[in-house]
Amino acid sequence: MDSMLTLIAAPGGLDPAMVDQARRALKATSVQVGSPDWLAEGEACDLPLFETEPDMAQSVAAKALAGAPVDVVCQPVEGRRKALLVADMDSTMVTSETLDDLAARVGLKDEIAAVTARAMAGELDFAEALRARIARLAGLPESAIAETLTEVEITPGGATLIATMKANGAHCLLVSGGFTQFTGAVAARLGFDGHQANRLEIENGQLTGRVAEPILDRHSKLKALMTAAGELRLPMARTLAVGDGANDLDMLRAAGLGVAFRARPVVAETARARIDHGDLTALLYLQGYRKDAFA
Repeated sequence: MDSMLTLIAAPGGLDPAMVDQARRALKATSVQVGSPDWLAEGEACDLPLFETEPDMAQSVAAKALAGAPVDVVCQPVEGRRKALLVADMDSTMVTSETLDDLAARVGLKDEIAAVTARAMAGELDFAEALRARIARLAGLPESAIAETLTEVEITPGGATLIATMKANGAHCLLVSGGFTQFTGAVAARLGFDGHQANRLEIENGQLTGRVAEPILDRHSKLKALMTAAGELRLPMARTLAVGDGANDLDMLRAAGLGVAFRARPVVAETARARIDHGDLTALLYLQGYRKDAFA
């Protein structure tokens, strides 16, 4: 085999009929398809492919399953298991946007969230939008950060993703356009090897309304991926990146496997791999991990 097509759904959402439907569609285009290999019953299944182009096979299978709650990703078999993960935090490793949650402490969540949504959709300059949002929080007590952290929820599958990859020798890095006060806590909670983010200026126990320069943006995320790969002496083919916003696009394009996770339209339409239905354990299935091998 030279490629692997992986079908992923929420638990119980993938049945053999769907797998057969994808197989028939591929065979109709003269693709040689191997026997289904279930990574998790009712949830994830691999289809080995021979002498085919991954993009074409993915398109054919996705079209055959259009409308079904199934994620479809095809990739080369070689180098499928990754040794470096670089993950976004907000709306990726955690379920919310932590800056929006922080703004809720002073009744500004809706206002700040509207700007966040536009920035993540690529409609606004990320750095300018970040400065404008933080300026609105000037005077907020530092204690609001700790209060907000108590409500932060890890995205389903996130803890298993990190634990399993680390148990298999991978290096995991959390890189966010958010703030170190949040990434530090989330990284420690999940066992990331390191974290990078922007820095909130705090004086006399209050937010100043300023962000320390330089601001970590989409170019910084790409640099973090490439720097980590270089330090670990890994080819880019052995890297995995995951995110949901426009500021994640550069690193998603550069990674050996870049995954748009329940992403904004501009990201979902651009990334080669997208997960809309599975949780974060989908990234393990994409690497060929079986559910009974999860940490």
